[in-house]
Amino acid sequence: MKRILWLVVSLLLVTAGLACGAGKQPEPFTVVSSEELKAMIDRNEPGLEVIDARTPEEYQEVHIKGAKNIPLPVLEKNPAELAFPKDAKLVFYCNGFKCGKSPKAARLAATLGYSNLYVLSEGMPAWEEKGFAIYAGPDYEKKIETTRIPPKELQDLLASAPDKLTLVDVRDQKEFAEGHIPGAVNIPVTNFAARSAGLDKEKQIIVYCNSGGRSYNAYRKLQKMAYKKIAQAIFSDWQEAGLPVAKGSAP
Repeated sequence: MKRILWLVVSLLLVTAGLACGAGKQPEPFTVVSSEELKAMIDRNEPGLEVIDARTPEEYQEVHIKGAKNIPLPVLEKNPAELAFPKDAKLVFYCNGFKCGKSPKAARLAATLGYSNLYVLSEGMPAWEEKGFAIYAGPDYEKKIETTRIPPKELQDLLASAPDKLTLVDVRDQKEFAEGHIPGAVNIPVTNFAARSAGLDKEKQIIVYCNSGGRSYNAYRKLQKMAYKKIAQAIFSDWQEAGLPVAKGSAP
């Protein structure tokens, strides 16, 4: 009886070990930062190809200077579009941390025999934000319309459904510490895209600054990163309405 029990336990342990071994496989690509990609470009590395996996419209508006546009749906339909030598160094990018197009494109490239693969997970918004070389099309400076939330409506939202939204103060740390809307997190607009990984796309994202300029830029970045539920608030309006203001640095 003991021998049978031992055999059963051994079998369970082996099965568990196989299950663990069959877990998530490592990605066939290396994640690089904007700075690392810029260094590759500056060194003019042999075989380097930067590939924009976004739509042609997004590519025409703005893209990394020298990048080639191979939209993911095009690549999925016709893998022959990836017509580079198999030893080429391919770097894919799209619209930031929450965009799945560049990882999918890199995985597809791996199935085609490419092994020198990279993904710029920060994507185009962070590259642009850091001031690296871009091509800007004729619609690059086109104004967008933002959805504004008045102070009282924002206060009601914060009180009734705080778990369904993220309020982001896009001013600098000093301004945030001097006074901010209670419940806000601080992500300065200067590195907003680069720090956007923690923003949940399932929640409404509301950005604000003192008078609208910086929050407009943050709103525009959110649009480019395909956030759907976004809005803009104005801190000076909040103050003029006599609503509560918290002080102190972000945790």
